[in-house]
Amino acid sequence: MTDTITRPADDTTDEPPPVLLVKAPPTTPEDQGEAVDRPDNPLADWLTVPDTPILPAWLATPAAVRANAGALVRLGAYQGRYHSIRLPKYGAKALGLACRGGYRCTVRLWPVLAAADHTKTVKALAAQLKAKPDDATLAAAHQAAHRARTEARRYRFGSAAAVAGAGSVALALAATPVFLTTAALLLGILAVVGRKGATVPFLDTAAPPLRIDMNAAQLNDALRAASLLKAGKGDDEGPKVRVISGPIRDGRGWAVVFDLPTGGGKKAADVLAKREEIAAELGVDEIQVIMSRVRAAGGGHAGRVSMWVADDDPYLGEPTPSPLATLPTFSVWDPIPFGQDARGNRVTVPVMWQSLFFGGLPRRGKTFTQRLMTAAGLLDAHVRHYVADGKGGADWMPMRAVAHRLILGAEDDAIAAFKAMLKELLAEMERRFALLRGLPASVCPEGKLTPAIVQRYNLPVIFVTIDELQEFFTAMDKDDREQVIDDLCRIARRGPAAGFVSNYASQRPDADSVPTKLREIITLRYSTQVVDRTSSDMVLGKGKAAQGADASVLSEEHVGTGVLVTGPASFVTVRADYLDNPGFAELCQRGRALRQAAKQLTGDAVGDVTAAADQAGITIPPVLSDALDVMRHTDRMHTADLLARLDNADTDTYGDWDAERLARELEAAGVERTGKQVKIGNVNRAGYRRADLEAAVPPELLLAARQVDPAPATHPTT
Repeated sequence: MTDTITRPADDTTDEPPPVLLVKAPPTTPEDQGEAVDRPDNPLADWLTVPDTPILPAWLATPAAVRANAGALVRLGAYQGRYHSIRLPKYGAKALGLACRGGYRCTVRLWPVLAAADHTKTVKALAAQLKAKPDDATLAAAHQAAHRARTEARRYRFGSAAAVAGAGSVALALAATPVFLTTAALLLGILAVVGRKGATVPFLDTAAPPLRIDMNAAQLNDALRAASLLKAGKGDDEGPKVRVISGPIRDGRGWAVVFDLPTGGGKKAADVLAKREEIAAELGVDEIQVIMSRVRAAGGGHAGRVSMWVADDDPYLGEPTPSPLATLPTFSVWDPIPFGQDARGNRVTVPVMWQSLFFGGLPRRGKTFTQRLMTAAGLLDAHVRHYVADGKGGADWMPMRAVAHRLILGAEDDAIAAFKAMLKELLAEMERRFALLRGLPASVCPEGKLTPAIVQRYNLPVIFVTIDELQEFFTAMDKDDREQVIDDLCRIARRGPAAGFVSNYASQRPDADSVPTKLREIITLRYSTQVVDRTSSDMVLGKGKAAQGADASVLSEEHVGTGVLVTGPASFVTVRADYLDNPGFAELCQRGRALRQAAKQLTGDAVGDVTAAADQAGITIPPVLSDALDVMRHTDRMHTADLLARLDNADTDTYGDWDAERLARELEAAGVERTGKQVKIGNVNRAGYRRADLEAAVPPELLLAARQVDPAPATHPTT
């Protein structure tokens, strides 16, 4: 609706017309505005279409009708339970009121039974007779009145006794339901008489929790208590919010859209910053309160807030299995299924032209969530994976079946391989940019990778996945650390245009473990639970907690749940889809088969013996497979170091092993050591050679694993 501001009627000030120094251009119809909105149109108000919805919000959609009907049923059920457990209390109160009513009825009925109307006459005649004792006429009248009163009393008491006796006999002879019904009716009548004039309600007042009922008064009280609304003076409640929509049922919660009152100096951002205070006033946990500012694109402004209050914690319960587990293939050019928000809406994440950072406390599902991005890339044969896991555990071991480069651990040999991998990535990135610059505009109109270029020039999308980033940094000296940081920044900053998707993760996202200059160039960020708002801002960006994107409100129970920031003012709390280790390992095998069929299996995955054995269905003893995995970056290793790495990879299995147990198990797996001592540097100790371990692998697997890479990473077809 368009508002037209006109001069007040009482403004009679005569002002001279302004003097124009420059001749005004002639007025055109376009300058006069729409005919309906012109102030000289007498039909403007009548013709203006109101901006209120045709149907009320609770009737706008079938889902809203069902939600509100369900809320009505729950409200009725709550009221029924509330009052049913208080029936004994209500019965005692009714009995007490009935006794009071009986007393009041007796007090009212006694003058009638005692013939109080006759008593007045008798007393009046007695007074006159006392004044004139010799008046025979007065004496006769007094005696007649006295006799009439006596007869009236006998009749009234007799009639009352007869009625009471007949009623008692009738009730005694009546059926039990009739007796109980009549008794209850009489008791109710007496209770009503006894309650007459009472100011306290007979029934207790039920105050339903917010999950059952919510109203605008609660919202105003909560905002006023949080100092977002001014308090009134005296009987005046003060300013209130203007409710645009709701409160109405929306799924398993209440939704409301409201405008803050003008003149108070408060804006939507102030409401978002007071999330915890508002939740406390509403009587819910802050995790149940989902608020956002309604922007102009959605019909809002700086003072309009959308709020959704869940009935209970929306992030608890059984996790949702990842849909990726059942898909035959997937294209990373499409948004990746990631999880669900508090209302159960599907959340997807586009990764092309983006970089990602995952952070949070240990054992909160950070790695499982990060792997969802990789899982999508596994189902796309034209995605090449570079994976580095600073922890070196079992989480990323299945990637040996697919990864062009796989680095596990942060020991010296792994650090050297990690730095070499980054140099390889930088060289590939520069080679791609040189190729893209030479392509005609008809093929590469925007100077960056396209699906057509991927297929035509064999330039697969490259996923750079680094988990436990802090482990690599803490294991390096200062110079190497600075160089690696610069390399990672270059990949994250320039790589997206060349088809690089950076996917980094760290448990301690502080300035020492993950430098700010690296975190600040990441476009998409996700944080599981952290200890405080400062730590949340370190992962999600400075000032995000004040905007409402605060991962510190999550609790220990919110495993796999985190805050996803997708833009400067866009964020959502997401319960990530669940993909367990066996499911991820199965996807890795499917990804290997897809790449072999498309001739895209390259790098380390081609020569990985254990991956080839898994695909062929040949069982290699677990200790041999794990030993080959942890020795993937070196040709020899001391026994103590091998035990330490096996323990790091699988503590439950290798935590209590010693050198003798390891030697027995490897010997049982077919390993024949050419020598028990190995020399590394200038240190000669007991150890193992990788060649001895590979000799225990079936020859056909070794032959298959040592075939030439069919699609080298550095020389795609042009």
